Amino acid sequence: MRPSTFSIVAADVASHEIGVAVQSKFLSVGAAVPWASADAGAVATQAWANTAYGPRGLQLLRDGLEPQQVIASLTAEDPQKDDRQIGVVGKDARCATFTGTRCMEWAGGVAGEGFAAQGNILAGPAVVTAMGDAFTAARGSLADRLIAALRAGQKVGGDRRGQQSAALLIVKPAGGYGGFNDRYVDLRVDDHPEPIEELARILELHKLYFFPPEPRDVLPIDAGLGREIAALLARAGELPAGAAFDDAARATLVKFMHRENLENRVREDGTIDRQTLDYLKNAAERC
Repeated sequence: MRPSTFSIVAADVASHEIGVAVQSKFLSVGAAVPWASADAGAVATQAWANTAYGPRGLQLLRDGLEPQQVIASLTAEDPQKDDRQIGVVGKDARCATFTGTRCMEWAGGVAGEGFAAQGNILAGPAVVTAMGDAFTAARGSLADRLIAALRAGQKVGGDRRGQQSAALLIVKPAGGYGGFNDRYVDLRVDDHPEPIEELARILELHKLYFFPPEPRDVLPIDAGLGREIAALLARAGELPAGAAFDDAARATLVKFMHRENLENRVREDGTIDRQTLDYLKNAAERC
């Protein structure tokens, strides 16, 4: 099977985030293409994908090889290298891309500052160019910039066979749930008519449950906001009508947040973030 695929590998040195985003006319592309580790970098292996390139490439990065050297080492010992396509980024944001001579047209890639974009069976070279341009121009988190790149590639034609699946994998030190591993974002859309848009939708949910709030989104709970929170909790059936925002109400808010999977947003400093407040407003409106 030769999945037609476009992907981007990238690193953000400032945030210590490294990631891969990919879309393909192929079932469950996230099970084959993206590989990443916070202590090494990221690899996208595609076309007639050699999935051994993922763990082997990451180990070569750990051993100190630069991305271009990683690709040279992987392909040197692969008799089917001309059927492979690879993107590699190190944790220092150095990047390289490779397209074998037998990859189906259009196939190729571009590497720029902090990213490498590549694809095969594409509408044309504009796909990878658009991905690189969009990634460079986008603002926000690495996740946002990677989604912007996928959307840009799709907008100019993407995979010429169509769409089916997409994935987003981002690692950072202690970035996983509870800080126990490096899986900061690990999202897959395995079979969907618009997988990039579905991936963007579930990324927003992931941000709600797992991303820390920006400082500008943290609000002090003064007397007025306390009354509003208590009223919202009452409308949601969590407090009796007219209850004050006292210690018992604070405990009820924390209990509500844990039940709604917002435990990562619980704050002990007398503040609340806008995302939690909006979630509580929506919960109250549904009651």
